[in-house]
Amino acid sequence: MSNYLNIENNKILFKEESYAIQGAIFEVYKEIGSGFLEPIYQECLMRELALRKIPFLAQPEMRLSYKGVPLEQVYRPDFVCHDLIILELKATKVLTDDFRAQLFNYLKISKLRLGLLINFGHTPRVEIERIVL
Repeated sequence: MSNYLNIENNKILFKEESYAIQGAIFEVYKEIGSGFLEPIYQECLMRELALRKIPFLAQPEMRLSYKGVPLEQVYRPDFVCHDLIILELKATKVLTDDFRAQLFNYLKISKLRLGLLINFGHTPRVEIERIVL
């Protein structure tokens, strides 16, 4: 489906931006832990990204076109940070291929190259998967 490796030409793609975002993610998990619904994590992460002055858009619309005509249905990833990285949040016991496919589709539609699939429901720590297109 996609290249799950986080290395391109022996370099981590968007390394500094990714580390800053991951720091915010770890802080949210440290503060509230697991067991909450996804919207709680979305709001907490939005506040933490703002506190750290990490540029982001929350739930931006992504339109898909069919034969050159924009569709009425839109996709809304949880966050786009630095205009480079899509964040998709989950609060579930395990990440599934359906969740990975969802993020992969966001990357295809947006033409962005890096997505982070974040699972706040995993214990004993938050789970983060990098998906590179």
